[in-house]
Amino acid sequence: MSASAIETLNSHLERITDLLERLAPSRPSAPDFRAADAFVFAADPASLQPVQRVNRVEIGLLKGIDRNRDMIVANTERFARGLPANNVLLWGARGMGKSSLVKAAQAEVNRRLAGHPGFTPLKLIEIHREDIESLPVLMKMLRDSGHRFILFCDDLSFDHGDASYKSLKAVLEGGIEGRPDNVVFYATSNRRHLLPRDMMENERATAINPGEAVEEKVSLSDRFGLWVGFHNCSQDDYLDMVRGYVAALELDIDPEVLRAEALEWERTRGARSGRVAWQYVQDLAGRLRLET
Repeated sequence: MSASAIETLNSHLERITDLLERLAPSRPSAPDFRAADAFVFAADPASLQPVQRVNRVEIGLLKGIDRNRDMIVANTERFARGLPANNVLLWGARGMGKSSLVKAAQAEVNRRLAGHPGFTPLKLIEIHREDIESLPVLMKMLRDSGHRFILFCDDLSFDHGDASYKSLKAVLEGGIEGRPDNVVFYATSNRRHLLPRDMMENERATAINPGEAVEEKVSLSDRFGLWVGFHNCSQDDYLDMVRGYVAALELDIDPEVLRAEALEWERTRGARSGRVAWQYVQDLAGRLRLET
């Protein structure tokens, strides 16, 4: 082969190499975990965006869910101390503080353990439902970081034909590497089993072994060691939530007027929850401050 042919071949090879490098997925950059205590994961390209101000409610304002609060905080504190802890599924009624409790528990545990020798603040990373299949990439970013993380997915569920739940199963419990010791997964959902009932029933009807088909679906929830159920609150709990928010915002209103307005508000909404209580108090605060 002549020198010119070799030179032409090398030129083509260099161009092919350059093209392949551009087509190859870029390696995720190592994030600076000192930048914040909370991050949002973006899958394409893989990166963690710091959140300087987390939208959270102070844990003392979460009324009517005392037992749930204590379970979540205890599990979170054990994890932050390096002790065994479970993945957590918070499921049930809408507006009862599932996602608020996750964010509040992280802040409460960091407050309790601040100043303890060797303690570094617990980090919260939110991952969106549509990015679940990128969990293995995120795990690699976190595994040897020297920090401890709560991975948080709000409103997690899977619909018909969606196979990404298998990625979540592998990350939570299976796989060769398994879940890193410095990571737990917290998810909220309106569904206890994360998949619609008719989807599991269809699998049962068409499978050679129906029991195994349903078992595969249900086993996703089994990967969460701690199930915490949230139920519709009583009228007393609802009013207690309203009074707690009013006290925190230092709103001046006659107690009987407050009670009557709060009950009228929940009747017009057709629902009674912590979210409805907060929405009423926001409306009340706006009206009172407009009058001053």
